[in-house]
Amino acid sequence: MSHALDETTVFTPKFDEHGLIGAIVQDAGDGTVLMFAHMNAEALDLTRKTGLIHFWSRSRRKLWLKGETSGETFRVVELRVDCDQDCLLVRVAPQGKGNACHTGRRSCFYRTVADDRLEFG
Repeated sequence: MSHALDETTVFTPKFDEHGLIGAIVQDAGDGTVLMFAHMNAEALDLTRKTGLIHFWSRSRRKLWLKGETSGETFRVVELRVDCDQDCLLVRVAPQGKGNACHTGRRSCFYRTVADDRLEFG
């Protein structure tokens, strides 16, 4: 295992065997992790060009603009990539009510794992 610093300055995202890269979405204002989704190259390109976050839906097998039906869009403040360039951190300014989750909650991470149970809070 190499502990050498990676000083690469060229953005070359590494998509998986399905052509996807994971994207963690974080509120740039308070640091709350809002959601996790996948992007393909087209979603990443549209996100960078429009400033609004786009994803690839694995279940619907189509591109989607976050908030296209709910109005809960996210304006990109900063796009970060991890050291291996195989995961993105998208820091956003939520628009609308600020809810990221399809359940109507602010964050998709609203439950805690406790033994074999899930607790709300």
